[in-house]
Amino acid sequence: MPVNKSGTYGEIKISDNAIASLIGSAVAECYGVVGVTPKKAMDKVNELLKIENYGKGIVVSSKNSVLTIDLYVVLSFGVKIPEVVREIQKRVKYTVENALNMDVIAVNVHVEGIKVN
Repeated sequence: MPVNKSGTYGEIKISDNAIASLIGSAVAECYGVVGVTPKKAMDKVNELLKIENYGKGIVVSSKNSVLTIDLYVVLSFGVKIPEVVREIQKRVKYTVENALNMDVIAVNVHVEGIKVN
């Protein structure tokens, strides 16, 4: 769902792909993250998305100018999953709130797999 904002000079529409790229780059910087995987169960067979396709693994919903973000990620073997997930949540929330000037109420991280290097 694209995000719409009204300003003094008109309306701003931010596409899903733009938001997904922003979130994807924040996720990619986190230690222990191997990649983003598609959200549809049929697509999850060993498929990691490239950064230009992160929209398939990131769901952003907007209600009353507040965002909820769902991420589907694969982590590296041997990392402490709760710590990595907390870091993802903090980094995504900070990045989105600063770039879009909108509140993020939740960042739900779905760990879809663990990959051995």
